[in-house]
This record gives sequence, structure tokens and C-alpha cells, in this order.
Amino acid sequence: MAPMPAWAAVSEPELAAIAHAHKLPFLVDLGSGMVIDLERYGLPHEPTPREALANGADLVTFSGDKLLGGPQAGLIVGKKDLVARLRKNPLKRALRVDKMTLAALEAILRLYLDPDRLANELPTLRWLTRPVADIEAQARRVLPHVAARIGASAEVSLVPCMSQIGSGSLPVGLLPSAGIAIGGGKRQRSFADRIAAAFRTLGIPVVGRIKDGAFLMDLRCLDDESAFIAQLGALEVPPGAKGSKS
Repeated sequence: MAPMPAWAAVSEPELAAIAHAHKLPFLVDLGSGMVIDLERYGLPHEPTPREALANGADLVTFSGDKLLGGPQAGLIVGKKDLVARLRKNPLKRALRVDKMTLAALEAILRLYLDPDRLANELPTLRWLTRPVADIEAQARRVLPHVAARIGASAEVSLVPCMSQIGSGSLPVGLLPSAGIAIGGGKRQRSFADRIAAAFRTLGIPVVGRIKDGAFLMDLRCLDDESAFIAQLGALEVPPGAKGSKS
């Protein structure tokens, strides 16, 4: 017997054929909700609702947030008769979104009418397509301010890192980025945990991750640089063990 591949999946057209042969509707849950091809921006491909429908899906469900970049909501597209049946279900009234969510979703979807402007106008896509050189330049500007606040408690350095695109959306996709590391080494793990907690308690919480005993801040999504620097004065720096990296 030939060895089985590490992973395998039945294609959507095959599943659609099986479902339709048994007179069953074929439903695809995409989750991420990206409605355009991300490859045009140099990002990994993410299946779109249009592709699922072309592959034979009768209904496609996806999120209004996540990669779509809008408010938290769920969308259903597909055959009119099936959508009409869903609209008549009592759960439709219980689960319907409010007018504010619809207004926010409309504003986001209008941005998609101009894909050339989308990477600048949509925060999610702007962060995903941000050039590494821009992130590194920002890290160099921010680094002296962070180092001045940390003082002798730990070493502060600019480091290359990888940004994880998402969990349910492109879960294993990684993008090159740059960040600021505070501390490092097994003996400074405790300090890294405490400085991470201190950053989270700031007026505008800063969320990083612990890597190799250091607190790492990936700057890919840092929009308001001046606000970040301004609140460093309120950071409560715990005592550290600078120079102990073993």
C-alpha cells in the first residue's frame, strides 16, 4: 500500500458533486471572509467566496471581521432560494445584526470596490502588506525611547521576527517583520513575564510575546508611534538582571 500523504482533502468540486447527486445542498464555511485574491498584494492565497461558489457551493458562510477587516458579523451568500429559506427561519431574527454593524460592514465593503486603494484604506490589509524596511525604520526610532525607560533593568535590542497572519485565517502564514526585544535568556524569563504584564497595563495596552526569554514587541501593527512613546513614561519597570542571559 502506498504511504498516505501527511494531509489530504477532498476537493470542493468533488464534494459538490457528491452532495448534488444526493439532492443535498453543499455548504462551504470559509471563515476568513477575504473577497479578493491576496496574491495581488504578495500574500499567501486565501480562498474567496467567489471561488467556493464557482466550485459548486450552494451556500458560503464567512466572517465580516478577520481578513475582511470589518465588524464582527457573519455573512451568508449563495443561491437565492436557499438564502430565502434561511431568512424565514426563526433563528434569523434572533441572530440578526444591528444597524450599526450593517453600517460599518457597508463602509468596509465599499472599500473593496477600489482594490488599488484597499491596501492603504483597510487597516488589516495595510498591516499585512507593510514593507519590512518601514517596520525596521520605525523600530530604530522607537528603540532609544524604550531603552531609556527600561534603563539598567535589561538589554533592549532591535531584532528580526516573523508576524503570524492569523489563527482561523491563514493560520500558518508568516511574514518577515522587525521588533524590539527586552531581556533574553533563561535567567531573564521571569523579568520578561513581568515587563510583558507591565506593558499590558498601560493606558493603551501593548501586547507582545515571550521568545527565548525576552519580551518581544513586533511593530508591524504600530500605527500611532507618538502615542506609544508618550505613554512609556507611565510604564512600571520591574527590577531586572541585566547582563544575565545564560
